[in-house]
Amino acid sequence: MKSKINIPPIPAVLLSIISVQCGAAIAKGLFPQIGAAATASLRIGLSAVILLIAFRPNLFKLNAKQWKYVILYGVCLGVMNMVFYMAIARIPIGLGVTLEFVGPLGLAIFGSKKPVDFLWVILAATGIALIAPWTSTGLNVAGVLLALLAGIFWAAYIILGGRISKIMKGGDAVAIGMLFATLVILPFGIFGGGLSGLSPKLLGLGAALALLSSAIPFTLEMRALKQLPARTFSILMSLEPAMASLAALVFLQEYLTLKECFAVAFVVIASAGSSLTARSAKL
Repeated sequence: MKSKINIPPIPAVLLSIISVQCGAAIAKGLFPQIGAAATASLRIGLSAVILLIAFRPNLFKLNAKQWKYVILYGVCLGVMNMVFYMAIARIPIGLGVTLEFVGPLGLAIFGSKKPVDFLWVILAATGIALIAPWTSTGLNVAGVLLALLAGIFWAAYIILGGRISKIMKGGDAVAIGMLFATLVILPFGIFGGGLSGLSPKLLGLGAALALLSSAIPFTLEMRALKQLPARTFSILMSLEPAMASLAALVFLQEYLTLKECFAVAFVVIASAGSSLTARSAKL
């Protein structure tokens, strides 16, 4: 799919952030009806169909290196999304994204030996401690651990996205990667039983979810990663926890306590600061 609209990399990432967090709010609204695994399957599966039709990648022209990275990229993409949905089914979206952000934050700090980076580590640790289960009454421990696991896959997604964008067209990489992501998570949606009760209304919401949470943002991010270093990308993504909290408040009326708001703020500041001061490293 060729578009005459050429969005600069920084606005592209910002639009991606808004899109994916609005999509997350829609997704959580589907959890009571079909469950987290089926929602993830619906989102990724429909995204794969949309992107494959739009970009029409030629699978027969991929070389061994491209296959290697696109498969890894797709598996990472699928697991990241399913694990994250399982997390926010248990804890508020804003807190889920904040905990998940440990991955990109660690990527930004990786390899840096500057003394100022210890400040970002302390700020991030303080933020995480403020929303840890031992200080937040009723916060689900499994949800916290799943969000942290999603963060590990998020960091891997950034690394793989940066590499694959240099050896494949962005649209082709996202479309094929989404196909493999579907193959990874679809069995969970099917055997979990959530997909058995799909209705036209749920399919329509799934299509909207696919566009907002996958097709649009991942395409925008792939284009941005081709022009931005991973460190700059991580700085921009620092806005994710704040945007997630705002989207959850507007669409789901999920309110955070003052302590939890401080936690989100600490992680946002730590991530942005560490990305600015971290040593540039080859990923």
